[in-house]
Amino acid sequence: MILMVVEVVNFLILIICVLVGVA
Repeated sequence: MILMVVEVVNFLILIICVLVGVA
């Protein structure tokens, strides 16, 4: 369960980094 949460957090961080890079 915890590993699943970590994967989701890493995924969200990756998306934020991409959005910041595009913006």
